[in-house]
Amino acid sequence: MRITEQFGYAITLISCFLLFTCEEDSDPIPDRDFKQDMREFIQAISSNARDVDSNFIIIPQNGHELLTADGEETGSPAMNYISSIDGVGREDLFYGYDDDNEASFISDRNYMINFMDIAEENNIEVLTTDYCWTHDKMDDSYSQNMAKGYISFAAEHRELDNIPAYPSTPFNVNSDAITSIDEAKNFLYLLNPEGFNSKDQFLQDLRMTNYDVIILDLYFQGSIELTSTDIVSLKTKSDGGSRLIIAYMSIGEAEDYRFYWKSSWNNDPPSWLEEENPLWAGNYKVRYWEAEWQKLIYGEDYSYLTKILTAGFDGAYLDIIDAFEYFER
Repeated sequence: MRITEQFGYAITLISCFLLFTCEEDSDPIPDRDFKQDMREFIQAISSNARDVDSNFIIIPQNGHELLTADGEETGSPAMNYISSIDGVGREDLFYGYDDDNEASFISDRNYMINFMDIAEENNIEVLTTDYCWTHDKMDDSYSQNMAKGYISFAAEHRELDNIPAYPSTPFNVNSDAITSIDEAKNFLYLLNPEGFNSKDQFLQDLRMTNYDVIILDLYFQGSIELTSTDIVSLKTKSDGGSRLIIAYMSIGEAEDYRFYWKSSWNNDPPSWLEEENPLWAGNYKVRYWEAEWQKLIYGEDYSYLTKILTAGFDGAYLDIIDAFEYFER
């Protein structure tokens, strides 16, 4: 489970990778509106999910330029897209954009905030994840996000592999019954449970928390699929209040450890599969507008979203939606 590239050197590396390592026999990338392609992909995911569960929550992470019709912070809201989502996730807003445990540059921060405010003005909740571990910076992250009206999580590790020991109780802890994302006051983002000895220990440790929202992977340690019984057991906080359980799903890259991956693709990749991400081994950019990739994500009995819905998650947290940047470059 990888997190979207944040740093300037990463952008440079990827740009060089595109220029110098593309296979000579690969199909040319069509000239198209890659942002609109991603908007329409997310809108289709949302529509499919809400046909099954009208209250299903859709939260795309990063890629905030999709919020406006022209991708600019001064642009008019892209209302068809906005009406298909319930929240937006944003990493590194106050800490971590250039280096973990370091404050993000004011210019970068303000640029992102302009888009986050567009979301808030259109009743879309903002969930931010800052990467910092010293207590004063974690406190400052929570304080600044609260001042903006954002729901936030200060992650000690970019790997998102633990339940933070600090603060000892979740920021803005409460015993409320949380039934929609706009009621939430905090969340836990935990994707890599490699440090947990077993699925049972993982689930028990999560049950003992009082977070209003938990974002986690459908699979424990990459291979053990969580069941509907597992998910139901997580929907009650330790203090008795109800909470939301949201499933992480990457839609802008294919991951070679996922259930849909075929070993034959290593030598004979499908037409929609692009180059491996040089920063994240086993992650491959995809032509996300192509039907065969989209069928793996939603709309079929075997698709990823179907598995998430069957397991009883309350929503999906969509990652790598900023894959449009790869194709625009």
